[in-house]
Amino acid sequence: MDILEYTPEPEQFAWTFGGVPPVRRVKPGTALRLWTEDAYCGTLRSTADLASASLNMPFVNPQTGPFYVEGAEPGDTLVLHFVELTPARSWGVSTTIPFFGGLTSTDRTATLQDPLPERTWIYEVDSDKQTVGFHARSSGLELALPLEPMLGTVGLAPAAFEARSSLVPDMFGGNMDTPEMRAGATCYLRVNVEGALFSVGDGHYRQGEGESCGTAVEGAMNVVLIVDLVKTPGPVWPRIENDDYLAVVGSSRPLEDAWRAGQVDMVGWLGSLYGLDKLDAYQLLSQISEVPLANVVDVNYSVVTKVPKRLLPSATVYDGIHQHLRAAAATLT
Repeated sequence: MDILEYTPEPEQFAWTFGGVPPVRRVKPGTALRLWTEDAYCGTLRSTADLASASLNMPFVNPQTGPFYVEGAEPGDTLVLHFVELTPARSWGVSTTIPFFGGLTSTDRTATLQDPLPERTWIYEVDSDKQTVGFHARSSGLELALPLEPMLGTVGLAPAAFEARSSLVPDMFGGNMDTPEMRAGATCYLRVNVEGALFSVGDGHYRQGEGESCGTAVEGAMNVVLIVDLVKTPGPVWPRIENDDYLAVVGSSRPLEDAWRAGQVDMVGWLGSLYGLDKLDAYQLLSQISEVPLANVVDVNYSVVTKVPKRLLPSATVYDGIHQHLRAAAATLT
C-alpha cells in the first residue's frame, strides 16, 4: 500500500471546501498520515487566552488538504476510512465565545441579551490513562473524561464552482461535528468535481452530542486514513459505516430539516440494500433508528440518523469496502 505523509505549514492551510488547489495527488488505495491544526489555529494555550482576542475570522477551522484523488469523477463515491486519530498535543482547549453557541443569543437568533461571559478551559491529556481532564473554572471540581478523538470536519469540494467556509456542513460534508467520525469509521461522500478535492481537520479530543457551547475539546490531531473510490453513484448526504452501525448525516436549518434530510436518505439506503419499497423502509426506520444530534451551533445544524446492523440482515454495503479497508488498516498499525 502506498503511504503519503503530509504536514502542512500554516500558509498551506485551506479555509474553504472548494476554491483551493490541491496540495497533493493520490491514487485510490493510498494511506495518508496527516497532521491537522486545531480550530483555533493553536492560538489558545492557557486560560488567560480568549477567543475574541486571538481569532481572526474567517481564519478558523484550518483544513489539511485538499487532496486530488486520481480517477474521481462527479457522481462517484469517495471513500475515507479512518485508521487512527491520535492527539498531537498534550492538551486540548474549549471556550465560550460571545454570541456563539447553542444557549446564547447569536447573529441568527438575535435577542437583547448580553453575551455570555467569555472563558477558556484547558484540558490536559493523559495518554497512559486515555483521559482528558476537566477543571471547573469557578469551583474545585475536576473530572477525568474518556479520550474519544474524532474529526469535526471531513468534506470535499462542492459542485458548481462553490467555495464554502470550513465552518459549514452540507451535502459535501464539511463541519459536521459528529462523534461518529472516529477511528474505525468509513465515510462515503458524493464526488462533485474532478479529483474530489477532499480535506480534513478540526480535531476534537472529545465532544458531547450537539456540541452545546459551540466548541469541543479542540486539539491538533495526527490522522491516519485510507482513501478509496467506488465507481457507483454517490450518496446525496454523507454516509458513515462502522462495525456496528450505518449512519447518514443531514445538515440544514431549521433543525427538523436536518433530521428530515438524514431520514429520507436512510429510507433510500435501506430500500436499496434490502429491496424495500419506500413505505416499508420508512416503517422499518421508524422502529430501529437512533438519532443523535451532531451539532446545533454551526451555520447549518447536523443530525445523524443511525441504524444498528445487529437488527438487520447481513448486507453488502458499497461492495464490502468497509470490511476490506478495516483489513487493510490492520497492516498499518
